[in-house]
Amino acid sequence: MEYVDVEVGEPGTGEARLRNLACGLYFSDIYFRSCLYPQALPAGLGIEGAGVVEAVGEGVTDFQPGDRVAYHLL
Repeated sequence: MEYVDVEVGEPGTGEARLRNLACGLYFSDIYFRSCLYPQALPAGLGIEGAGVVEAVGEGVTDFQPGDRVAYHLL
């Protein structure tokens, strides 16, 4: 694992860009890292978070910039 700076572009159709303010790391993340739970690569740690919508792409109607959101990816 290594720290890498990434340029984040504008969201595409049906996408939203979030500014994460809190990200949960849990014991299950150890299982992802040890490959006990298979995960497509490239992947990151933490499947839960909360933040603010920064931008939305074309076709996104449920969210708008400034909305506070929380998510759980599975």
